[in-house]
Amino acid sequence: MTTYTVVSGDTMWGIARKYGIGINELLTANPQISNSSLIFPGQTINIPSSNTSSNYTVMNGDTMWHIATKHGVGLSALMGANPNISNPALIFPGQTINIPSTPSTPSTPSTPSTPSTPSTPSTPSTPSTPSATNDIRALETEVIRLVNAERAKAGRAALTENNQISNVARTKSQDFINNNYFSHTSPTYGSPFDMLKSFGITYTAAAENIASGQRTAAEAMNSWMNSAGHRENILNSTYNQIGVGVARDKNGNLYWTQMFTRS
Repeated sequence: MTTYTVVSGDTMWGIARKYGIGINELLTANPQISNSSLIFPGQTINIPSSNTSSNYTVMNGDTMWHIATKHGVGLSALMGANPNISNPALIFPGQTINIPSTPSTPSTPSTPSTPSTPSTPSTPSTPSTPSATNDIRALETEVIRLVNAERAKAGRAALTENNQISNVARTKSQDFINNNYFSHTSPTYGSPFDMLKSFGITYTAAAENIASGQRTAAEAMNSWMNSAGHRENILNSTYNQIGVGVARDKNGNLYWTQMFTRS
């Protein structure tokens, strides 16, 4: 483990990105920091050791998102390992990309001494739990069904689900949990429009609805339909594609993201 001295303007997220590690991994290495938003110049931060990284040569058609997916790492970790790349949408064939080692799962429970208990309910975001994954997918599918039902009532054409956009929306919902915020602007990916572009999604128009705390797809849709701006996005005839992503935190709270685009 190495150390880093905080300078003016630093944030824990920025430090994590600089060293190509996850924010949760950095916070775990610094238990003395009870509030990740309160750090000050001159403070010493412990930087956990990262495993050996590898290199990848960009090929025609690659995006940073595709490279991250191919190597099983998060986009934020990949960007952190490549501070020379300020815009993830601008990479070119022949460029060398540093691939960080796969970080530890942020949702790992605090009882590592009992890994043999597969029924532990404190790891809802672990993708290897089929029942949890299927449950989340069912919620996402139901939201899309309800959106198109509302559009049909209003005489609007149905939206087609774009699986790539659903993946972006799912990542945004999980980002709320990973970075403890709730806003259209992500500390990881920026605005919804920047995020779509960084994931290689092209569009001529786009919008985003977010919600948190609702227990069912019907509750989430009800809250959106009772908000003028959210309702307008759902019924807007400009859009022809939709992506929906849901994530559940360790306490069972659900985060919901809808993304609308016109291709």
